[in-house]
Amino acid sequence: MPIMYTNAKEKTYYLHQGTTKTGKPKYYFATNPEGTLAASMPEGFEIYENPNAQVFLRRIPPKIMTDEERQVVEEGMRRYAEVSDYKIDVKGNVIAIYTAIQDIDALADLFTDLYPDPSTNTQLMTVLRKEIHYSPMLLFKLVDAQRRAFVTQRYCFRGAIDDWIDIGTPGKLAALVRKYVKHLGKESYFDLM
Repeated sequence: MPIMYTNAKEKTYYLHQGTTKTGKPKYYFATNPEGTLAASMPEGFEIYENPNAQVFLRRIPPKIMTDEERQVVEEGMRRYAEVSDYKIDVKGNVIAIYTAIQDIDALADLFTDLYPDPSTNTQLMTVLRKEIHYSPMLLFKLVDAQRRAFVTQRYCFRGAIDDWIDIGTPGKLAALVRKYVKHLGKESYFDLM
């Protein structure tokens, strides 16, 4: 039985197996079911889907963040943030919040000729949500594993910088989430230092 994975955009990917020039096995995902399909997952690997629904096979990373810490960010986004289209991704010692690049309500307004109130049409909104892309906007980076202290970073869009910058001081995750996620999608985000 081939290894298949359906991503958030409802595209099915198949795990393919091949060999490198040196004869070592290589694995990759593709939407085309033709070719040599892998019958099993290679030992020590997992399927990873990034916030933009790209599917990869990766080595199982060491678990640095706890499930509770991810839950703190999830709950904080629901309680304090006004943006509704976001994804949370955990990689290594970082919990990243990605927000939608496109304004879903503005996209829905393009369909006013077809639907009287497009933002209330659940089928249309579901289709649009599958097509939007996400960009990382806020990071919570673990800087002290013993005390579970984090530093917050935001992306700086100034031409001279175009990189992640630290904002505020290190602290406990719940306090940082409460303090910073409310700025996502607002002009105040660009003033955070």
